[in-house]
Amino acid sequence: MTPDRRTVLTTSAAMAAMAMAPRGAHGRAAKAGDDAKKLYARAMVINGNLVPPIDPDAKMDAALTQEVRSSGLTALKATIGGSNFDYETTVAQMGEYDRAIALNPETYMQARDFADLDAAKQSGRIGIIYSFEGVEMLAGKVDRIAEFRRRGVRVMQLCYNRASPFASGVMAEPPSSGLTPLGREAIARMEALGVTLDLSHADARSTADALKAATRPALITHAGCAAVLDHPRNKADAELRAVAETGGVVGIYELCFLSRGPAQTSVDEYLAHVSHALKVCGEDHVGFGSDALLTAFDTSPESMAAWDADIVARRKAGINAPGEGRPPFVEGMNRADRLEVVTGELLKRGYTARTVEKMLGLNFRRVLEATWTT
Repeated sequence: MTPDRRTVLTTSAAMAAMAMAPRGAHGRAAKAGDDAKKLYARAMVINGNLVPPIDPDAKMDAALTQEVRSSGLTALKATIGGSNFDYETTVAQMGEYDRAIALNPETYMQARDFADLDAAKQSGRIGIIYSFEGVEMLAGKVDRIAEFRRRGVRVMQLCYNRASPFASGVMAEPPSSGLTPLGREAIARMEALGVTLDLSHADARSTADALKAATRPALITHAGCAAVLDHPRNKADAELRAVAETGGVVGIYELCFLSRGPAQTSVDEYLAHVSHALKVCGEDHVGFGSDALLTAFDTSPESMAAWDADIVARRKAGINAPGEGRPPFVEGMNRADRLEVVTGELLKRGYTARTVEKMLGLNFRRVLEATWTT
């Protein structure tokens, strides 16, 4: 890839800073980098929400395969069915994922059972966990939870941004209906089948109701902290704390809702949300759910035009959240190995290797183990 002007300027600035650094700083920086690489290489790394490159008709070429494998991921949770796909479209997309995984067996595997996470780590492949964010594919039928569980869906939400037959989303018209009787039935069915409950898009009342109804840990796989920046998609401390108290995990995303803009969110702004979540939830209950592309987001004019068109379509469909527009990446983290970058930044800020390793994947692993059993 030919470096653009920003890359050249960033590289030049970094070289100048190194030249001016006090004696000994190079060694400390190098050691911190080595520590991050070693920790990241041994860690089980699970991203709570990510979009892998999928082509159901052709095997990935060598360059794309290398980029994907450079991520260092053990597993990722991928959304099937988008935010509002119907039953037929969702089943078709699931088939596309199945075929793409089969075409790239040295890189991908489907993670259907807890043992698959360990198998992915041992083999160097990336386990893809099928999940739902929207619920339109269920059409209000609780029995479909079992059908999709058989097809490999292991994490489900009760609603996207709007109200559903099960619960109210963060952009639902007030007053909130909270968890509905059908939603309570859905949670019970999910728990009986070993499907993990995800409350990322549920509003505060639905979240509170669902956590009271649940008997197993729940996840918020991708969100930010409202105390750092108030936004409907960011969670209040009470919600963060309640998820932690169930034994659950909150994954911090990379969406534009973390900062006011117009510039992309900086690493410092991103880590402000991570740090706050750690203070509220504790180190056993925080992870990373980027809600981004696995590979680097293409910021070319053509790519941005397509992105902007999708934002317009979401607004017309009424499923958007306020402020959507900036691409889903943090400046300096728009790369496949984004969580290795985060690892280094957290170590530099004094977080212990054990804390970082929990956040990278052990926390999600624990909840999946507790909720995937039947």
